[in-house]
This record gives sequence, structure tokens and C-alpha cells, in this order.
Amino acid sequence: MPASRTSRLSVRASPSELTLWSHIARSHGHVTTSDWIRSLLASAEFSGDDGPPLSDELRRLRTQLSRVGNNLNQLAHSANCGDAIQCECMLDEIGMLIGQLDQMLSRSRKSPSFRSAPRTCDDADMTRH
Repeated sequence: MPASRTSRLSVRASPSELTLWSHIARSHGHVTTSDWIRSLLASAEFSGDDGPPLSDELRRLRTQLSRVGNNLNQLAHSANCGDAIQCECMLDEIGMLIGQLDQMLSRSRKSPSFRSAPRTCDDADMTRH
């Protein structure tokens, strides 16, 4: 006799995601999408495969974000002092760090990065002094 299912787990999804998941569930022989999701969760739990560890990746992302924040603070200070050359160098370094962050994020998502090209100064609405 199946276990009584009185608790609910909710996941928000777009209509297209629901349609896709339903199609995949049926193509794998499941009567319902819920049944398919339960089998996926159970197989992950029993196999011990809960995805790649994120702690090292998150630590690297935090370090990179800290560097970007530090550079932005330096950039704001330089801009307030009227140092356009220092600002340009800082913008270049920030762009490089953002590119590195994009690479880390795309590796952690196992999908292409959402940004297809590196940022340039023309992308931002900034006025140099």
C-alpha cells in the first residue's frame, strides 16, 4: 500500500516549464509529473548525488565580488577627485573581474553564460570627467 501523502512541496514554474516537465515525465513512463519528480529526488538521495559541491565555488565568487566592490569604491573616490585616467584603469579591471565572475557562474550552472560578450564602457551610461 503506498504511503499516505499529506504534505505538499511546491515549486514555482513557468507554463512552458510545466509543459516540458509533463512531456518528459510521460516520455519516461510516469503517469504524473509529481511521480517523476519523486523518483528523481529519491534516486538522487539514494545515489548520494546532490550535485557538485558549491562551497569552493561560492567562496571564489565571494572573493571576486569583494574585489569588484573594492574597485568600485576606488573608482568613486578617483572620480570625485577628478582623476579620469585612474577611473579608466579601474573600469578595465572591473570589466575583467566581471568576466571572471561570468565564467565561474557559467561553470557552476553547467550552461552558457547569460552574457555573450564582455562589457565595454559604451555599455554603461557613464560620463567621464
